[in-house]
Amino acid sequence: MSFPGAEGDASALCQACGACCAYSPDWPRFSLETDEALSRIPARLIDETHGRMACEGDRCLALAGKVGEHVACGIYADRPIVCRDCLPGDAECLMARDRHGLPT
Repeated sequence: MSFPGAEGDASALCQACGACCAYSPDWPRFSLETDEALSRIPARLIDETHGRMACEGDRCLALAGKVGEHVACGIYADRPIVCRDCLPGDAECLMARDRHGLPT
């Protein structure tokens, strides 16, 4: 991880960022989720037409808080695979942070 403060706990870093969850409505797309996994996500948070998480603009509706300050995922334990695969400091993380003007 190369951005300032990246030496800390990964979950704490994500809770102070959230850029990946507010990057694009196409990013939280379902891929390998089972029907059982999808059934644990509240229907109001699913965009069934496009096979992804529902978003308001570029921001996933499951994201609470202010990007770059303090955020939390409302379905963290049941979040889609694409969300699990984005890790602090990886290429996707840094791209999202850059888009929000956060240090990379």
